Amino acid sequence: MSSRTLEIPDAAVLAAALPKSVVVPEPELRRLGDLGVGQACIVRRLHLTRPLARRLFEMGLLPGTLVRIERVAPLGDPLELRLRHYSLSIRRQEALQIEVDLLAG
Repeated sequence: MSSRTLEIPDAAVLAAALPKSVVVPEPELRRLGDLGVGQACIVRRLHLTRPLARRLFEMGLLPGTLVRIERVAPLGDPLELRLRHYSLSIRRQEALQIEVDLLAG
């Protein structure tokens, strides 16, 4: 079975490829914990303690990773995320410390 890697270019790289007359808006930065079910985003930065950030890195939650909110528990905590072909549940408090770019659609 072959492995496919999805490479998502940075907004600055895309803007540099366009003619100067085209204005490219900056992506809207949000926190992962603020997104609703079904919304997709790209992880930009983790503002977590080093041990927790390292653990999430080990589980594949890296900057540039495509993430979709699958489910939210009835009381709003935890969140189930879908990334890299598996599901990961994290606390809302941790999700609020993860900076993401919201994807349109």
